Amino acid sequence: MSSCVGPLPSGTPAIPVRSPPKPEETTIATAVLFDVDGTLVDSNYLHVHAWRRAFHELDREVDSWRVHRAIGKGSGKLLSTLLGDEDAERVGDEVKELHTRYYLEDAELLRPFAQAPELVKALAAKGVRVVLATSAGPDELDVLRKTLGVDDVVKDIVAGSDVEATKPDPEPVRVALEKAGTAPEDTIFVGDAVWDVRAATKAGVRTIGVLSGGVGAAELEEAGAIATYDDVAALLADLEQSPLAELFS
Repeated sequence: MSSCVGPLPSGTPAIPVRSPPKPEETTIATAVLFDVDGTLVDSNYLHVHAWRRAFHELDREVDSWRVHRAIGKGSGKLLSTLLGDEDAERVGDEVKELHTRYYLEDAELLRPFAQAPELVKALAAKGVRVVLATSAGPDELDVLRKTLGVDDVVKDIVAGSDVEATKPDPEPVRVALEKAGTAPEDTIFVGDAVWDVRAATKAGVRTIGVLSGGVGAAELEEAGAIATYDDVAALLADLEQSPLAELFS
């Protein structure tokens, strides 16, 4: 048996016709993770000098070039690389303390690389989340933040105290991703060291390398960098054509 519905009785209010709900528009969050030492701040060679002074005071003579090659690793990994595991365990705490003291003595020499704050602010203005990822301890981090002066536009910071494993382990990059709230494919890391590139690559994040830390383009690219620039000023000048453009275009 079939039935049909006839016209509504006179005076019955009409049933409103509702349009189907429109699917919510979703915006994919994007982020840039920045290394700090040697990338945004001209500090690598101050670190080399501070480590050399610390080693010398404890009668450990380590060539400056070897120290420079290890810059970008966390301090524990740096000491194991330069002194060996046993000696690093024996004098590591004292060396770290001396390094921090000598580094802070020269802190007035720290400066942002040209256009570093401007690059960070330009990305933030385009809606890109910016997270700083550094191995610096609390005292060093305070100085770096004051030097850069971009706290007002930075979403978050990952420091040495926030992770158990340091670069080239991917943990610092993974923690930075969590703080950014972005997927690896929607994130790019900018760093100056091979250790930055290796850590980011292991975390599934692409890396742009800058040469301001003293590592050559060929070595950064061999480690996996998708592009290299002389410094962040060159990256800012090429911003609209650089790999970063896909994050805000």
